[in-house]
Amino acid sequence: MKYVRFSSVLVAAFLTLPKFLSVAQEVQPTPQVSFDAKHDVSLQLRDMAKNARREASDFAMIEPEIEPRRNVGLSFGLYGDDTVVQDVYLPVVHTKHVLSIEGVREDQSGSIVPDTNGAAGATQFVEITNIDYEVFDKTTGKVILPPTNFDTIFQGFGGQCDGPNTLGDPVVLWDHLAQRWLVTYLNYSHTNSALCIAVSTSEDATGSYNRYEFDYGVNLADYPKYAVWPDAYYGAAQFSGGSEPCAYDRNAMLAGKKATAVCFKPNNNDFSFVPSDLDGATLPPNGAPNHFVELGLNANLLTDYDFHVDFAHPKKSTFTGPNNITVPVYYEACGGGFLACVPQPPPGEQLEMLSDRLLFRLAYRNFGDHESMVATQPVTPGKNSSAVSAMRWYELRSTPPGGTFSLYQAGTFQNKSTSLWMGSVGMDKAGNIALGMSASSSTVKPSIWYTGRLASDPLGKMETPTIAAKGTAVQTGDGARWGDYSSMSIDPSDDCTFWYSQMYFNKKHGGSSSGDWSTRITAFRFDNCK
Repeated sequence: MKYVRFSSVLVAAFLTLPKFLSVAQEVQPTPQVSFDAKHDVSLQLRDMAKNARREASDFAMIEPEIEPRRNVGLSFGLYGDDTVVQDVYLPVVHTKHVLSIEGVREDQSGSIVPDTNGAAGATQFVEITNIDYEVFDKTTGKVILPPTNFDTIFQGFGGQCDGPNTLGDPVVLWDHLAQRWLVTYLNYSHTNSALCIAVSTSEDATGSYNRYEFDYGVNLADYPKYAVWPDAYYGAAQFSGGSEPCAYDRNAMLAGKKATAVCFKPNNNDFSFVPSDLDGATLPPNGAPNHFVELGLNANLLTDYDFHVDFAHPKKSTFTGPNNITVPVYYEACGGGFLACVPQPPPGEQLEMLSDRLLFRLAYRNFGDHESMVATQPVTPGKNSSAVSAMRWYELRSTPPGGTFSLYQAGTFQNKSTSLWMGSVGMDKAGNIALGMSASSSTVKPSIWYTGRLASDPLGKMETPTIAAKGTAVQTGDGARWGDYSSMSIDPSDDCTFWYSQMYFNKKHGGSSSGDWSTRITAFRFDNCK
């Protein structure tokens, strides 16, 4: 989600929303090759942060821009047709609490919605929101770098990325293969859409960064999502022609050298790809492509494309597919797209959700005898629930590694009366799965829940949820907006501890009803992961 200073820009953005046709998917045969518009090495972030501007005052008047809505003539399943609804929970989730940290707040950032995500590194945890970046000691939870405008990383850079303009859709990932941080956001003006990518020069998130700007002209980029893979940093952003898959030269960016971007022209039917993000010590099969997955054109399909990049000979790069993966039929929650439908207790307004896409991240892991990817999306609950949204989750497998992915298990995790949405899912080295989500109803104030399953649990089933942060206030005055993603990440030190970052409402900040969101970072692990 981007933030704009003038409503005229917002209106113009609506006029450029994609128009989709319900036709057979095609693969763009020729990659588009470009280079960074500018790159350099920054000063130490901790030093630049001393002179960073105050977001709450500088961005008090910013307005949120609504995300594009999918419109591909999707064949919806019928209400009640979901065959993997879970009406009865397994016993209480087998996890132990590790840490709980209060993260960035709206009164610190000045943004109407946070788009919360975070990642654990070797010794630090980083949370990034619109428009702040905060660094914690992951053992104690102590703040190392207080909330700082994330474009401070590009202070003194010049070019499009050095300046407010339109900022948003931040992502932070830990590249555990190189022990580096990957920090990204978009920066848009009337004349240029830029993706700003920074790669730390060490494991310290408050140190210096190799900084890159990739320009896309007047073609408005939106909702970019990224992933770490051995041969590239892969990403996808929504443009007026569809979702554009790209690969960025990871080795060059780690070294601070000029970097190549290899992209494939968007296809109108490809709306919101999520690239596979590597977890764990075992690499994908040698030369394996990155996997880009999205919702298919029917409500019982996911589609998987394989992106193989060749930076030595960029024109030989390939983006092949789709591999259609049949899944249990679903019905998009609240009719799909960007809609305000989630209830809160009075006087709270109905909250929005994004139900027309898979949510961040697509977590990948290689177990040696098979590969797994886990993903999630909000869907309409089954007949035994009065809520408006539940969380559908998937585990896709390729057995043996290097083959074609297919569905291994799926479930729709619902509550009898509480709506569950804006989730994120991950998997630890033991094959246990954790799913975090927002939770709200006419009697439950917006809270943070998580659930999970042991690898030995019955397929498609999750355990009784845990309340990670109980909401004590309701949202009013933010136009029903809610963050467009959260994140479930895995600690690289033990490959067992899950870190979940999500927004909620806490009356300590703004009172019992306000637009002042809070965020919470929750760390936990399953008992059997050693």
